[in-house]
Amino acid sequence: MDAAPPAAVSETHIGIVFFAADRAYKLKKPVSLGFLDFTTREARERACHREVELNRRFAPDVYLGVADVHGPAGEPCDHLVVMRRMPAERRLSRLVAAHVPVDDAVRSVAHALASWHSMAPRGPGISAEGTRDALQGRWADGFQQVRPFHGTSIDTADALETEQRAMRFLAGRGPLFDARIADGRVVDGHGDLLAGDIFCLDDGPRVLDCLEFDDRLRSLDGLDDAAFLAMDLERLGAPGLAERFVAWYADFAADPAPPSLRHHYVAYRAFVRAKVACLRHAQGDPDAAAEAGALAQVALRHLRAGAVSLILVGGAPGTGKTTLAGALADRLGCTLLGSDRVRKELAGLAPEQPAAAAYREGIYDPAWTHRTYTELIDRARRLLRLGESVVLDASWTAPEHRDAAAEAARHEHADLFALRCEAPPEVAAERLRTRPRGASDADAAVAAAMTADARPWPGATVVDTTAAPETSAREALALVRPHGAEHVWHRRPRMAPG
Repeated sequence: MDAAPPAAVSETHIGIVFFAADRAYKLKKPVSLGFLDFTTREARERACHREVELNRRFAPDVYLGVADVHGPAGEPCDHLVVMRRMPAERRLSRLVAAHVPVDDAVRSVAHALASWHSMAPRGPGISAEGTRDALQGRWADGFQQVRPFHGTSIDTADALETEQRAMRFLAGRGPLFDARIADGRVVDGHGDLLAGDIFCLDDGPRVLDCLEFDDRLRSLDGLDDAAFLAMDLERLGAPGLAERFVAWYADFAADPAPPSLRHHYVAYRAFVRAKVACLRHAQGDPDAAAEAGALAQVALRHLRAGAVSLILVGGAPGTGKTTLAGALADRLGCTLLGSDRVRKELAGLAPEQPAAAAYREGIYDPAWTHRTYTELIDRARRLLRLGESVVLDASWTAPEHRDAAAEAARHEHADLFALRCEAPPEVAAERLRTRPRGASDADAAVAAAMTADARPWPGATVVDTTAAPETSAREALALVRPHGAEHVWHRRPRMAPG
């Protein structure tokens, strides 16, 4: 018979767990931290019973009940959550740190979480916590709570950039959060999904310690719930596993969320944990300051990677703009809109149906061109509001069209990038001569007229497309993701009409 594991004690900022033989006993600290208040025995008793009730949804064979602690006179003085003791060596956090393969277990967690979310309680009170304004309020509260730690646990400049980026994303994304609620994505979930609270057993993982002390904080978007574990896996040095976990969850939940929302929720969860680390540092934990700083960096990286962007890719026919626009959309998971396709659609034509005309004639006259750019930008506006970054493939030779796109980006709180493709005339001419039939009808004569008629574009960055397409794509990617593309979570690009 195996020897019983030794007795042990573990402590967090809100509780103490005593391990003895095959049982674990959790005692809640009599603390008030702003977001919870356990200062009375009655409050701790309610929290214990609530913890057992809620966690049995995820691990019914682990949460055994609540035991009362009595004083010398027999009066109740405190309460313990009684649990089946899990093998510490099977914690997901330990396995990840030891580089043990855990993809199967993490995939099972993604499936279990999506399954719970499919049947989890929903309703107006729960949905209210998933609105844009509710999330904005939680961010704002967190910023206020960590402000005393600027310059100590968290770099001041990074903290200010985090605040600016988080609030900018939220300011322009009201329709995205409304759509998430309408689609039933806001549920009563787990709320505190950490790798240290997941145990990978032979008969499947056990997920422990959901957030029980505040129902409002457990009412959240399912993707936000999943993002907590993604954040923790990244903190543990497994960003690839984190990305796979979110992708598995999205597949199981049939969740079409844009990459920007995935990044935003991971950033939010990292910031929440940074805040908790700051509080632990204030309570005397000497290691918590470094942890807070590292988590704050995770939050900022994801806010940068998840910034909603409007990317204009322009240039004369034959300069490679369509090739570059497609490559950027592919690498960034953006929606790709092209003026050639939109123009044909507005004219009632199939994209490859010829409609060749002389420069500024037929469906290429100024009125049709104005209509095309107006529709292109309107579609981009709608997508930006839903958190989709958009690549617009068009010539962009006229200042009024570029100004309209810039105004759209400003109004929708999106980053604007302008790229102008250039290639030597002989290269562009050869491309026009040999390219397969597509949505564009431009020939060498039209290209020459457009080049001569183009107005200066001082706000654009020139991309020389003479080299291989992969080289141009890398150059352009560095321009639109100046902080690096290592946190660009891929999703198949959306090819919208145009």
